[in-house]
Amino acid sequence: MTGARACWVSTPLGPVEIAEVSGRLVTIRFGEGPVAGAGPTSGVLERASEQLVAYFAGRLREFDLPLHPHGTPFDHRVWDVVRTIPYGSTLTYGEIAARLEDPGASRAVGHANARNPLPIVVPCHRVVGTSGRLTGYAGGIHRKQALLELEAASVAGQRSLPFGAP
Repeated sequence: MTGARACWVSTPLGPVEIAEVSGRLVTIRFGEGPVAGAGPTSGVLERASEQLVAYFAGRLREFDLPLHPHGTPFDHRVWDVVRTIPYGSTLTYGEIAARLEDPGASRAVGHANARNPLPIVVPCHRVVGTSGRLTGYAGGIHRKQALLELEAASVAGQRSLPFGAP
């Protein structure tokens, strides 16, 4: 990406690389870093880093960041619905398709979720299969399950959150 700036954030689920272009977040990906000295290099990366840390500590339920994910118009429609799923809740692919007034689009919703370049912030981990079954997640099903468990514990007011968060 031309003009992109990136940094690594350590999380309980492994290092996460975040990138921005022109002051707007464009990608979040689980990776192999962090690389020494790869901390925030811009205001939006600093805010995103702080918000991710707060999310994993159970102190943040909704992200407030300028976003610019790349995708098709349909992808954006799906991601807009995904962003409305409350913290600690889930929707099925079929429920999202119904909200888009296209009940036959469950599979297309799944493909759009798979292309989500901003996992966690656009909480595609909150999208599940029929009957709540955990299905694909670009970061791995183990991460999807951990994110859902973190949110459930936080909503339940448990003092001990997964990952040892305070």
